[in-house]
Amino acid sequence: MSKAIKYYYDFLSQPSRALWIGMKMSKTPFEDCPVALRKQEQLTDEYRNINRFQKVPAIVDCKFQLGESVSIVRYLSDKGVFSEQLYPKSLEDRARVDEFLEWQHFNVRLVCSLFFRQVWLLPAKGLAPAPKPEAVKKLIKDVEGNLGLLERVWLEKDFLVGNKLTVADIFGASEINQMKLCQYNVNEKQFPKIAKWLERVREATNPYHDEAHSFLYKVSKQAASAKI
Repeated sequence: MSKAIKYYYDFLSQPSRALWIGMKMSKTPFEDCPVALRKQEQLTDEYRNINRFQKVPAIVDCKFQLGESVSIVRYLSDKGVFSEQLYPKSLEDRARVDEFLEWQHFNVRLVCSLFFRQVWLLPAKGLAPAPKPEAVKKLIKDVEGNLGLLERVWLEKDFLVGNKLTVADIFGASEINQMKLCQYNVNEKQFPKIAKWLERVREATNPYHDEAHSFLYKVSKQAASAKI
């Protein structure tokens, strides 16, 4: 019997959460190998031997090591241990999922990650002061410009590439949910399709969704209470 794949991740990482949810839904056999980003465990020499980019997520399958979440999805799919519904095998259906994953990397992921980094991550680590209100407004403007594209171009149906959940939805929603740490929530009136879609993704992926987002929800709630 082959050994379970080792999965290195941290729920603070958007793609780590998304891939973990996808693997759980796919019943992919894997061994939990948490990497504490807040303790900078990804920067150790030991972890560099696992992932030369020193980022999460990463997997080790016997002697094969692989980083980058989308590459891992494709590898697990080709290996036959990832849900065909979440990541289709048919050429055209898979291409549609890949189309979003490629698009979002320099759109939704880019602006949401920058917003999270500037507003929450760097100040929380003491590496930079909290940005001034004008800077936050600019970051939000960039985020909402991309959310507008998501609303108008991608959400013509219940999910991003049709009427069924795929990894495109899981990865996209994870990026947007990350901003809850910055006390940013999608405005239902401004982006009604996105608001309903986020809830559909949560319902379709639970209980794994809430488990993966438990830290994010906890910190977000604490920050909101502190403002009252």
